[in-house]
Amino acid sequence: MKFLHRWALLGFCLVSACALGADSRADFLKLIDRPRVPLAVQADALSATNGFARAHFSFASDAAQRVPGLLLAATNATGRLPVVIMMHGTGGRKEDMLPLMQKLARRGFLAVAIDARYHGERTKAGKGTDEYYAAIAQAWRDPREHPFYYDTVWDVMRLVDYLTTRDDVDPMRIGLIGISKGGIETYFTAAADTRIAVAVPCIGVQSFRWALDHNDWKRRIATIQGAFDAAAKEAGVTNADTAFVRQFYDRVVPGIYGEFDGPVMLTLITPRPLLVINGDSDDHTPLPGVQEAVASAQAAYGAAKAEDHFAVRIQEKTGHKVTDESETAAIEWFVKWLKP
Repeated sequence: MKFLHRWALLGFCLVSACALGADSRADFLKLIDRPRVPLAVQADALSATNGFARAHFSFASDAAQRVPGLLLAATNATGRLPVVIMMHGTGGRKEDMLPLMQKLARRGFLAVAIDARYHGERTKAGKGTDEYYAAIAQAWRDPREHPFYYDTVWDVMRLVDYLTTRDDVDPMRIGLIGISKGGIETYFTAAADTRIAVAVPCIGVQSFRWALDHNDWKRRIATIQGAFDAAAKEAGVTNADTAFVRQFYDRVVPGIYGEFDGPVMLTLITPRPLLVINGDSDDHTPLPGVQEAVASAQAAYGAAKAEDHFAVRIQEKTGHKVTDESETAAIEWFVKWLKP
């Protein structure tokens, strides 16, 4: 593991990111906003098994969507607890996060995981990516919804609405961690919602603009290849190039390589504690793009005199994965700042 110090980029990144970031939070919230319906929470009582108290819950995120989730705490936990919310990757589901949930529960946290849009319980099949791809392809045709990243950010914000109503939650100590797709959703959510006190985006931080400018987008697009291919076919594109990727992003995730790109959104988390975890050989998040995002964040935290609130782990000789050592570092980051 090594730390990045790209100080030569800091002045440029701070000026360019701040120029965009001044209105980016408001613009992003406007983009994902929808009528707030009653949460209509359905939650099981916590049941004790093997030292953990576990419960299933669901709530209404909007008029058409219910979000299912899991809660996990140590059976001896009492009072208002700090919370860590966990977000899975593409094709995953909330149950994939149980091993990490157990580790955090043992450290005194209330651990929470939800299914992202068109994943897990939010699909007819209960697994896989077919319905996710279909929803993204539909967003290409009719971009009123944004199932690729953005709508799940809304779901997490509504999850926070629910958690703050619970008498076992300390609303001032809510953290968020995500893997891959969930890592991207983590930094978007933390940028948009200041109730997220601590954020740890894993193998998700990047610059989408850098990837497009350097024709290094294929592995990121491959995570939603079925949806992308459907959009290209409908557009009559046989050999999709960078220009078509821009068109695709503009409809499906507008702003993702501009005012909502990683180097901008990370600055909006300042000065709250932020730990970035990426691999140095991750072709989903090309390292130069990661470096741009990190440099922008370093500049923002430096300007806020909150340098100790920002850290980055670039995992050496590591692709698109989170190492055991990095997972441990993430847990310790939450312990340090949320103080269970």
